[in-house]
Amino acid sequence: MSDETRRAVEAILMVADQPIEAQLLAQVTETPLEQMDQLLRALADEYTGDRGFILAEVAGGWRFQSHPDLAPYVERFVLEGQTARLSAAALETLAIVAYKQPISRMQISAIRGVNVDGVVRTLEHRGYIGEVGRDPGPGQPVLFGTTPLFLERLGLASLDNLPPIADFVPSADVVEALEQGLRVEPDVIDVDQDVQHGEDAAAGTDDG
Repeated sequence: MSDETRRAVEAILMVADQPIEAQLLAQVTETPLEQMDQLLRALADEYTGDRGFILAEVAGGWRFQSHPDLAPYVERFVLEGQTARLSAAALETLAIVAYKQPISRMQISAIRGVNVDGVVRTLEHRGYIGEVGRDPGPGQPVLFGTTPLFLERLGLASLDNLPPIADFVPSADVVEALEQGLRVEPDVIDVDQDVQHGEDAAAGTDDG
């Protein structure tokens, strides 16, 4: 493959504001798709060295992004003065959609135990979730799923790359330990206090 094709791919990826599919790069550079795939993977291997960026396959395409090792510096730069961060409620709702999609508002509310209309609107506005269909059941409620932007922001090629949900669920032993620790024991103090009050009352009667 010519140096010009290689440089063209780098230039396109440099100015792109979203991941670019290999098929589009192949079309623009008039390169067979198989050769383009090989070039992209070769470039990805080359950029894993001492540079501050890498070529990553995310959301079905390719893009340049900062090296994972430098995340603390990038995060400090990005969050400097940042006030539009997602709330804990929004993050919880986004996680539910990511792992349970397609899912309706009512189903999300049932899982969270609160009304999620406002949070869902926020996530839609940010572009992280969107309508993916309708439930065939009564009322045909809208079903939501994550978007390519969600994958892009997390640096994932597909939803298959999400960490197993079991990694975040405590084991049976942990649950049992929590139950033991939170279990309410018989209210011995109150019983003792009742006895003491009875004795005080008896003493008061004797004094009278």
